[in-house]
Amino acid sequence: MSGVYARRMRRFAVLAATAAIATATTLLTAPAAQAAMPTPVSAATARTYLSSLTVQAEGSSSGYSRDLFPHWITQSGTCNTREVVLKRDGTNVVQDSSCAATSGKWYSPYDGATWSAASDVDIDHMVPLSEAWKSGASSWTTAQRQAFANDLTRPQLIAVTDNVNQSKGDKDPANWMPPLASYKCTYVRAWVQVKYYYSLKVDSAEKTALTNALSGC
Repeated sequence: MSGVYARRMRRFAVLAATAAIATATTLLTAPAAQAAMPTPVSAATARTYLSSLTVQAEGSSSGYSRDLFPHWITQSGTCNTREVVLKRDGTNVVQDSSCAATSGKWYSPYDGATWSAASDVDIDHMVPLSEAWKSGASSWTTAQRQAFANDLTRPQLIAVTDNVNQSKGDKDPANWMPPLASYKCTYVRAWVQVKYYYSLKVDSAEKTALTNALSGC
């Protein structure tokens, strides 16, 4: 347990220091050259997309399982989706013969933290799998759900601090937004783009939150 405790303390110390720097100036936290998820549509386009989404009360989570969204499938060679995103979103990433990241640095735009161990990084589904299930994906085929869960073309997958991703869980923007205020515009633009592309519904509170956030972009 001492190793786990030390790791947690190290993480909390890094997060606290990063938050202090971000308060002074957000621009200094991001690496100068940083790969990232595909750029989301503009705020204007996102507002147009949002206006066309069906507003409906969130559906039931009955029957949901992450296994119904096969993810981290093989993308090429021995590299699965997680490993591809780690390589894409990191800097100076070195991978071994099985494609696992052995070194590199990852900047998490959700909270402004930078990590040097892949184990500290989660690959977040911008629109969570459970959220997708409750807003339309329950009627999809397994192939459709697999495509959604491994989508590298839309802004659906992003490398972020693991415990920040865990705090998000399956919450929509009415209940959770990135702690780093400067990233919220990018976040909601990406969220709307993904929901629009996959014809997923939004509930009324979610739409209000997205509308309010986009009005400031």
